[in-house]
Amino acid sequence: MSDLLVLDGAATAAALDPHRLMAAVSEALVAVARGRASAPPRIAAFAPSGLLGAMPGYVPGLGLAAKLVSVFADPEHPGHSSHQGIVALFDAGDGRPLAVMDAEPVTAWRTAAAATHSALALARPGPVVVVGTGAQARAQVALLAALRPAEPVTVAGRDLAAARAVAGLHPAGRAADGIEAAVRTAATVYCCTGATRPVLHRDWLAPGTHVSSVGGSHGPELDAATVADAALFAEWPGAAATAPPSGAHELQDLPPDRAVTLLGSVLAGEAPGRRDPDVLTVFKSTGHAALDVAAAHVVHGVATGRSIG
Repeated sequence: MSDLLVLDGAATAAALDPHRLMAAVSEALVAVARGRASAPPRIAAFAPSGLLGAMPGYVPGLGLAAKLVSVFADPEHPGHSSHQGIVALFDAGDGRPLAVMDAEPVTAWRTAAAATHSALALARPGPVVVVGTGAQARAQVALLAALRPAEPVTVAGRDLAAARAVAGLHPAGRAADGIEAAVRTAATVYCCTGATRPVLHRDWLAPGTHVSSVGGSHGPELDAATVADAALFAEWPGAAATAPPSGAHELQDLPPDRAVTLLGSVLAGEAPGRRDPDVLTVFKSTGHAALDVAAAHVVHGVATGRSIG
């Protein structure tokens, strides 16, 4: 293991090239939808204040990796949670460990990339709102700034000062004084919270709104009425078919005939996305090991090319 590349948080973040990440995450989502990725449902050990999850995965063309990540409430920031851990990348041909990197930026940025793909594929034009002020919201705003710096983004949260700080990551960012008022005017809502109960409500959402919900590790961040009224999309079938922590809180106990379309199928042109301009669409992310593989692939390639780590 003398050639093992080790990257701390700063080095990992520096190697997450946004455009390469978007391409790799799209490839991973399509592989999942086509059944070409190998990734068992996430397992977790539960501690009194959080959980430790394990997520191994393989994606053809991207590699073999495993993540160990802890999800714990942040006592200094009520309502927020931290995602800390490591991602190990292996050679898919002979199993050699190639790199170990910080899981926190990997998790935040690959999740933001999947959420952004859902919006690009499903959302109608109009105002963009990011709900949340924690690490995931920061990654989402930073990715949007890298991809579409001229498109305005509004950040909404319970703490206006924190919302202003996150909005400052985007050249066209602004903070809203309150979640409800911001969401009522939105065409796209990125919900990036550590919620244990819903922070979005159906009657706040205008016809045709798209919601990318990526939080809710500890409970639902969308209310039942939003889920009931929406066309539903997810990364993998287990988002609805397995219990948390691998499945989504919001997608449990759906009616047997309720469809959940895989985002990768939409990206591949193999399933329809938005069918009507007025339909509510929801992408419910649970995270998936294939996305960690995609991000680790990008980090390793950029880091070795730039001699980072």
